[in-house]
Amino acid sequence: MRLGRIALVFVVLLLSWLAGAARAELKEGEDYKLIAPQPTEAIGKIEVTEFFWYGCPHCFELEPVINQWLQTLPKDVAFRRIPAIFLDARWAPAARLYYALDVLGEETRLRSALFDAIHVGRMNHTSEAEVGEWLAKQGIERSKFSAAYNSAAVQSKINRAQELTQAHAVRGVPAIVVGGKYFTSNNMVDSNEALPAILDELIKKVRAEQGQKK
Repeated sequence: MRLGRIALVFVVLLLSWLAGAARAELKEGEDYKLIAPQPTEAIGKIEVTEFFWYGCPHCFELEPVINQWLQTLPKDVAFRRIPAIFLDARWAPAARLYYALDVLGEETRLRSALFDAIHVGRMNHTSEAEVGEWLAKQGIERSKFSAAYNSAAVQSKINRAQELTQAHAVRGVPAIVVGGKYFTSNNMVDSNEALPAILDELIKKVRAEQGQKK
């Protein structure tokens, strides 16, 4: 009887392992798609790039999932964010806001609160005046924000973001590209919570292709 129970436990564990292995095996066209390979900026590391928009409710919902996943990021992986910009004029102000805060060194500190202000507090993130008023309450001088917001450096970054959005075949957000060529998005996963596992597998895929060890 005892051997029978041990055998049963073994079978259950084996089936669980096989199920996990099946879930981990990604399918091109379902879990991800290939895009024309793009150069990455992180020298010697596997780059994961998220294209987002502050005004996107899906990006807002994904944010805590991504932040939790980032806490487990391997040392050989670099993560960066790019504000997506399409031909529609509504996308540019969010990119300008992102890069202005980045230039000021405040984007990381304020990111979660900014998403909340936009999606919960209904702040108009396309209004320089309204955003400037909110930022003043967060300890950022309005004059410094305005200077960065309207600077040539920020405009240059915006232009580059638009080029990268097109080059990475981004059609909607959030969208994430691993290693400059493996593309996945919220439209290709069952839930936001399923995305980190897909990213981990794509990272392993790139690592294997590059002959690297974790």
